Amino acid sequence: MNIKAMGERVINNHFHALTHQNYRYFWFGQCISLIGTWMQNIGQSWLVLTLTGSPLLLGLVGTIQFLPITCFSLFAGALIDKFPKKQILIATQTISMILAFVLAILVFTDTVRYGYVITLAFILGLTNTFDMPTRQSFNIEIVGKEDLMNAIALNSTTFNLARILGPSIGAVMMALLGPGWCFLLNGVSFIAVIYGLLRIKTTPYVRQKKKDVGILKEIKNGMVYISRDKRLLQTLLLSTIIGTFAYNFSVLIPVFTKNVLLLQERTYGTLMSCLGAGSLIGALTVSLRSKKGPKMKVIFAASMLISVFLCLTGMSRSPYGAGLFLACTGVFNILFTTNCNSSLQIFSKDEYRSRVMSVYSLVFAGSTPVGNLFAGFVADRYGADGAFIACGMLCLVPCLAIILLFRSKNRDTEKQAAV
Repeated sequence: MNIKAMGERVINNHFHALTHQNYRYFWFGQCISLIGTWMQNIGQSWLVLTLTGSPLLLGLVGTIQFLPITCFSLFAGALIDKFPKKQILIATQTISMILAFVLAILVFTDTVRYGYVITLAFILGLTNTFDMPTRQSFNIEIVGKEDLMNAIALNSTTFNLARILGPSIGAVMMALLGPGWCFLLNGVSFIAVIYGLLRIKTTPYVRQKKKDVGILKEIKNGMVYISRDKRLLQTLLLSTIIGTFAYNFSVLIPVFTKNVLLLQERTYGTLMSCLGAGSLIGALTVSLRSKKGPKMKVIFAASMLISVFLCLTGMSRSPYGAGLFLACTGVFNILFTTNCNSSLQIFSKDEYRSRVMSVYSLVFAGSTPVGNLFAGFVADRYGADGAFIACGMLCLVPCLAIILLFRSKNRDTEKQAAV
């Protein structure tokens, strides 16, 4: 068998979402753009820590950046189905590109200030409020339900490969040339994803407008729909806990590197890459098993193990131990998020999918302001090690309670049905 035939066999069996031409355009653009995004993420965190020296102010940047998602994602979910998603994504990616270039110019001209970073972070967060649920619900338009989980897993693979490469490249850039180059290259990387979006040809799903049904009524209908579906409700509740307390790495890892391990930029980039390497392993695992569909048991187990490895990271006192525990956290992060994301999209009706995914964006990313502020406050008072442990425990206990509560409700329902 020649190499081309072997490649086609691997794609058809394990990465079948890539058989869709539209998805290939989208995926290859993301491969380039996400590396730049991760370069900017670590560059921004280190820049703020250098400007202020305060973990709390670093946490505040994350809070401001995700605050628009918290405030407006439900409105975004009710709006985006009324317009072609491709056009929304072109607009959001263009704005993100411009913001990256502005930050680069501020750094290169030595006029950057903490207030400017906060302002740009807020505008980026407002852009992401529309970008995130649109991007999530766009997947099903370009691959269909059958290949959706594989597409989400491939997105995660790309995201986490970028999480390895981006911080590594960004750390070298910062050490040799300064953080401005991280922002400049991120701006350039958006050209790839915008080009890919322009090449996509698909029939968009646009929800018909209903007379006498305002946006608040549409939001309410979406929330009622979720509350009546136990599978969706449980998934979203677990996502709320994990999204709030587990995903504070951009705040905790730089502080942990600098104040606990007493090391510098290269170690920070390495630890972020370890987290990405674990996530990449998790994403590839899901890709190979995606035909089996999402599993609630995987969601339950992953939420518990994420909590445990967060605590172990906080207890570590060597970069090797911390890197290992962060890699393990990354594996279960992806198992959790991919199964949650797939479950919500596959089991939602077409007319409610964008509203369901906007709620997912709210509870998973929109909860970040609370999590970042909490992590920054605890790290400021008790150290980043204490913050890791606190976040781990605040994931473990509520997630366990939610799992046991719904298991009890399911048993009660089964008993009533038997009677």
